This record gives sequence, structure tokens and C-alpha cells, in this order.
Amino acid sequence: MKKIKRLWMYVVVLMIGCSTCVMSSCKDDDDKEVIEPPKEVSITCTRPQYLKAGDKIALISPSYFTPMENVEKTADVLRNWGFEPVVGPNVGKVVDGRYAGTIAERVSDLRWALNDPEIKAIICNRGGYGTIQLIDQLSLKELAANPKWLVGFSDISTLHGLLTRAGVMSIHGTMSSFLAKGGEDMTSILMRDLLLGRVPRYELPAHEQNITGRAHGVLVGGNICTFVPNLNTQADATAGRDLILFIEEVEESMHNIDRQFNILRMNGVLSRCKGIILGEFTECGSEFTYGSVEAMLRSYLKEYNIPLLCGFPGGHGDINLPLVMGAPVTIDVRNDGATINFNIDGEKEDVNVADITAPVQIPFAQRMKLAGKWD
Repeated sequence: MKKIKRLWMYVVVLMIGCSTCVMSSCKDDDDKEVIEPPKEVSITCTRPQYLKAGDKIALISPSYFTPMENVEKTADVLRNWGFEPVVGPNVGKVVDGRYAGTIAERVSDLRWALNDPEIKAIICNRGGYGTIQLIDQLSLKELAANPKWLVGFSDISTLHGLLTRAGVMSIHGTMSSFLAKGGEDMTSILMRDLLLGRVPRYELPAHEQNITGRAHGVLVGGNICTFVPNLNTQADATAGRDLILFIEEVEESMHNIDRQFNILRMNGVLSRCKGIILGEFTECGSEFTYGSVEAMLRSYLKEYNIPLLCGFPGGHGDINLPLVMGAPVTIDVRNDGATINFNIDGEKEDVNVADITAPVQIPFAQRMKLAGKWD
């Protein structure tokens, strides 16, 4: 008899527990849990000093390794420009088949370049993959201690995010793997000019997916599959307010780009944007019927009432014009074209993007390898 009573007690407790679970999972619409948006941060960045002839520029590899031949050719280009190249102590190493050194070695080279007072700028040799491993190895305080220009793109988007959160502007621009081609193309020349204090003001032709409007904000972003995984880390520059978001990608499916964009949307990033710039989507998929990646992303922006500037030649294409990440920027998107204007001091240089050609072309297979997409 006692066993039967005890069994009934268990049944009653189980029924109460189950009913509680059912009730909690079947709330009325009015009782929906309110999801709080991520906490916003204030971002104001310092512009590093512009360079002059004779200044030292460090060449480091924070992601995948780069053949020393490319590094040496880049060093020659920098010498021809009047700078003194200095190669990082661990550059040339290969770990686990891809990485340019262990995590500790790659962090060590970055710290060396940041802390050496004679080094005035840092150019990354290559992207690929690996900078996400460095996020929790560095403090924002040490990144801000000695502001200097850092240049790179692709996987280097992580470092741009870290520097922006640390309050230091940086340059989304070409790297050693491309500079090694000679440094005489406009992609390379405009990056050099920017280091010397000549700030581009871009004039772009009209694009069928543009959304007209004028906006001011802080420029953040980069390679979408690199910076989206950094959300809610100290490398997350999209946590700021009043953003101008730049996005580019290479050899990704439409659905994966859509996935990353929706992660941004659900994390409240689009609500913090004043405008969006879409760069190159090199060799990306076309499995949906939107017609283009730009059209797909545009379809999400109707409710935000912000300008969209499409077709900026930045990313993994043959032309990769420099952008100042963390800088206050104004975009003006009109029916007849668009402008991008960095609101920082320096000698302004008008650049008509339509006039720029790409005499130095990177073969498709090599481009995919540099991006870390192919073996």
C-alpha cells in the first residue's frame, strides 16, 4: 500500500511539472519574451600619423603564410616608394600546413610592430584565416597605446574590428600578395598616397541596386564571413552606433551570405546603420533568382530607410581601393552616381572610380588560394 501511495505521489509531481512546462511554452502573444538588443558602444577613433619618406613599415603575417618571394618583392616596392621595410621576426614560418606561425608567434609579431616606436605603419602580407585566434590574446589598451596605420583586407577584417574598438583608424587595402606584382596599379598607388596623407574622395557611377540618400557614420565591416563570427567579442566594431557598414566577400554561396546578413539583422546591427556600402562579391554564388548578391541584400533594407551604395571596387577583385576603417565618413547616393568622403584631415584627392582600370590581374586560382578558399 505504501508503495502505491509513493507511486501516486511521483505521478502527481510529474504531472505538475509537465503542466508547468506546457504552460510556459504556450504563452499568449502578449506574453512573448522581450529580447533585449545587444549593448551599444561609443566609437571614436584617432587617426594615426601620416608617413614621410624614410619611415619604417613592418611586414607581418597574422593569418596564413606568404611565400618569402612575395614578401621580398613587396619590400622592394616599399623601397621604391621611399620607405624602409622591416620584416617581422616570424614571417616565413609555416605551422600546421597553413598558418604563418603559431598563435603566440603571430601575436608576437603584431606586438613587436605595434610597440616599436621606429615602425610607423604595418602591412599584412596575406589574409586567409587565423586572426580570430588572436582576438583574446590582445587587449584594446595595448592596441591603442601607439596608434599607427595597419593595412590589409579579407581575414584582416578582424584586426580592423579590434583597432576600431580600440579607437584607432586603419586601412582596408591591398597586401603583400598583391603589392608583389609591382605596386604600379591604382589600387597600390592610392594606398601609398593614403599612407602619405592624400585622402581619396571617391566618385562612383550609378548602380541599379543603389538606394538614394545621404548618411554620416563610422565606417566598419569588411569581409562578411570574417567579421560576423566576431559579434559580441572585443573585435566587434558593429556594436557601435551610427554605422556605415562595408561588406565584401569571395567565393561564397548566396545562402551563406544571406545567413551572415540575417545574423547581423537579428543582432540589431542593421538598426544601428546609417548607410551600407557593398563592395565586390567575387565569384560568389547565384543559386537564387535575385540576379545578384546586391539585389538579395537590398531586399532586406526596405524597413530601415537608409542609403545603399553598391559597386564599390573593394575586396577580392582586381581593383581593391583603400577605405579608412573607423573613420567618420559621408556617403551621398544619387540617381546619377554616388560619393564617399572621409571626414578626416589630409590632402583631399578626387578619384573617379569609373576611370580606374586593373592592368595587374591575379589569376583566378591564385586569388582563391590567397583568400584561403582553395588548397
